[in-house]
Amino acid sequence: MKVAVAMEGNNVSAHFGHCASYAVFNVNGLDIVREEDLISPGHEPGRLPVFLSEHNVDFVIAGGMGPRAVELFCSNGIEVILGISGSINSAISEFAKGNLVAGESMCHHDGSECDGSHGE
Repeated sequence: MKVAVAMEGNNVSAHFGHCASYAVFNVNGLDIVREEDLISPGHEPGRLPVFLSEHNVDFVIAGGMGPRAVELFCSNGIEVILGISGSINSAISEFAKGNLVAGESMCHHDGSECDGSHGE
């Protein structure tokens, strides 16, 4: 599966839509390969979910994002994991182990997370 992590330097960005780039990893069990860093196409409403969908991303990890963005990611078949902070390497390692625990979105928007149905 492909996982995009919102980047702020070597750390997970607090706000998905405002970071400059995304680290994209291929995760297969505990095997983690950093495939590429994608430069953000900008904070145009609705663009980021489509952009990452075009890159076959399955999951997004970030500190936070607004409820409308969460909805758009879900409708594009991408699950979101919010409330994550710390280093990108630590976050993706914990994700691969199944230990990454979502917290409260750091954007302080109201909203819900994906229900796992991917809008199907």
